[in-house]
Amino acid sequence: MEPNRLFFALWPGEAVRASCNAAARQLNIRMPSGGYLSSPERYHVTLLFLGDHVPRDQEDAACRAAALVRAAPFTLTLDHAGSFRNREIPWWIAARSTPPGLTAFYAALRDAMLQARVSLERLRFVPHLTIARNAKIILPPTPIEPIDWAVDEFVLIRSRLDLRPVRYEVIGRWPLLAPEGGTATPIPAPPQLDLF
Repeated sequence: MEPNRLFFALWPGEAVRASCNAAARQLNIRMPSGGYLSSPERYHVTLLFLGDHVPRDQEDAACRAAALVRAAPFTLTLDHAGSFRNREIPWWIAARSTPPGLTAFYAALRDAMLQARVSLERLRFVPHLTIARNAKIILPPTPIEPIDWAVDEFVLIRSRLDLRPVRYEVIGRWPLLAPEGGTATPIPAPPQLDLF
């Protein structure tokens, strides 16, 4: 089966990308990662990962379900940096606390995919934007100058594994629209990053 790696994501505009890139460079100056900084063109926050070999019927079902999602726009304030302790030691920036709007939107998107019987992988949601990969050192929880991101849309991305370097291709884009009768009702937040 041909590779067809798909994931839903929040896709920042140019101003947010520039601010994230500046934060990444400042962090790397203060504490050189020993790895490599991510390209700003690849910055995103993964929402749901559909898999590496998504059949066309599943891709089509995901697009139809995405068009039905209703959630209000929200602001995501990226104000902390850190790293995961896995093999590649990625550095990231994220919000210290997830806004209720993101929690409600994620739940609406996940539920829409499950109702449409779209197969999902990696259901654990840890919202972050990767700024460096293959670091040689762990980045401890570090405050950064807050970056306010007005989130008003989401996208479906195809990771082009056939290209070198791998590129992301936006294959679907949907606006965030509040449900009729007001904003989405926030639900309890999923597990958060341990930033302390």
